[in-house]
Amino acid sequence: MNGRVVSINISTNKGVRKGAVEAALLREGYGIEGDAHASSSWHRQVSLLAMESIHRMRELGLDVGPGDFAENITTEGIDLRSLPVRTRIGVGDAVELEVTQIGKTCHSRCAIYFQAGSCVMPEEGIFARVIKGGTIRIGDSVSVSCNEVRGA
Repeated sequence: MNGRVVSINISTNKGVRKGAVEAALLREGYGIEGDAHASSSWHRQVSLLAMESIHRMRELGLDVGPGDFAENITTEGIDLRSLPVRTRIGVGDAVELEVTQIGKTCHSRCAIYFQAGSCVMPEEGIFARVIKGGTIRIGDSVSVSCNEVRGA
């Protein structure tokens, strides 16, 4: 399974839409440098959402794009929501992520929910921890390893 990075998005505050950047440094065991969700103390260091999920929201009439769902990495060409926990994802030449969670509980309704009556991130977004750090850029390849980590 192969895809590509459509957008890289960061914000210094939690709970807000993220702004696009051309490149980002991912630190092993931490997350994206400069992003509010980066932390060595939890398993949701990086969030990913497929562009295909954003297209579905656009079909509902919403004017949304990459970063509007507060995802760090927007991908294209990979069915992220079908990946099991512990799946390894390679981004670019060096970065390796491990899927730690599929979807999330939305404790407070975001602006997207109030506009559309639903939001794709709680069901279709995925979260990962950084296994191997490095710099990623828009257009980088995204690959999925069929091998899951054993005993992690």
